[in-house]
Amino acid sequence: MTTLSQQEIDRINLNLETSKIAWEELQRFFASGKAIFVSDTLDLIDVAIQISRDNKDQTVKWMEAGLVTPVTDAQALAWHEADAQVWAVVVRPYVLVQSVK
Repeated sequence: MTTLSQQEIDRINLNLETSKIAWEELQRFFASGKAIFVSDTLDLIDVAIQISRDNKDQTVKWMEAGLVTPVTDAQALAWHEADAQVWAVVVRPYVLVQSVK
């Protein structure tokens, strides 16, 4: 019998909670400052795990590199105008979003 680590369990659970969703459905989170953009160079689930574990060191590194940032007005407008779908996962109180490739 194989035993899963807590990180593997977290990854499975977050993966199950991740979905493609219309940006329109997430605009209220953007309006309240809770929509966080994750660069497509990062794995959305990895970022969600680190944020959920309050790994400030890693999160700050990503933020300083511009890889994890609040969704900008320009991004929100572009997604709105394109009627875009994004990948999203909730890590309370935030919704992490990533462009669909």
